[in-house]
Amino acid sequence: MPKFCFIEKTFLKKSLALITQVNDIIADYEAQGYSLTLRQVYYQLVSRNVIENSEKSYDNLGVLICNGRLGGLIDWGAIEDRTRELHQFIHWDNPNERIQSAARSYRIDLWQDQDCYVETWVEKEALADVVATAADRYDVPSFACKGYPSVTAMYDAAHRMNLRRDRHCVILYLGDHDPSGTDMSGNVERQMRTFRVDVEVRRIALNMSQIEKYNPPPQPAKKSDRRTPAYIEKYGIATSWELDALEPAVLDELISENILSYLDVGKYEQMEIRQAEERERIYRITT
Repeated sequence: MPKFCFIEKTFLKKSLALITQVNDIIADYEAQGYSLTLRQVYYQLVSRNVIENSEKSYDNLGVLICNGRLGGLIDWGAIEDRTRELHQFIHWDNPNERIQSAARSYRIDLWQDQDCYVETWVEKEALADVVATAADRYDVPSFACKGYPSVTAMYDAAHRMNLRRDRHCVILYLGDHDPSGTDMSGNVERQMRTFRVDVEVRRIALNMSQIEKYNPPPQPAKKSDRRTPAYIEKYGIATSWELDALEPAVLDELISENILSYLDVGKYEQMEIRQAEERERIYRITT
């Protein structure tokens, strides 16, 4: 839905200036093919020194964006809530349309001849679409952990890896650089050992090298987190950084580079050719 005014609102000059900057960020991301969450908009404004990095600042921005959308100043389709989705069945106008759709969605496992099996995991559900966009490009499964994965999710993952134990199994992990976030990737590795599965867990973000390179906005490590003392002892700082602060294009590049390091491109391209040929066979059946 484009910009649409539902409620007439009057904005202060300062608020209008901030809405203009929000729209500039939205336009920049749309040009790259991305939509945004509220938190991603917030971190872009913080990193550009437009607003301060605080919970109050985040809450104020949420109110302003809500009012800006209701007042017709911000595109309704530009900011997503990726944690709440409607579940519904897909419907078709006729059987032939359904068959053609099946042809378009027909896929084979493009990694079946590879020496490795790779999955991409992200700590936050809000970044699931960003991670999936990069992973899907290479037919790599992606999984949003929503914090520490449940024992059921870990058992299911171990089962997937066991089915491919003739290959080198890899989990590319992305999470916050804070006391719990840095522990989560290690927890995945420990859980996999519990289920007696040999998996390489490679934490590709957020790491100190990326913090030094991209300079995302810092914030204090939570004193309430029982892992904070160990975090301070390990890193020598009481500062944390959120994965959301990295631009989607940066995350996309990180994921792509790491996937490609495990991929035999020649074998992959041969499988793509086979998939295209088999899709064409389905199309011919429907015409």
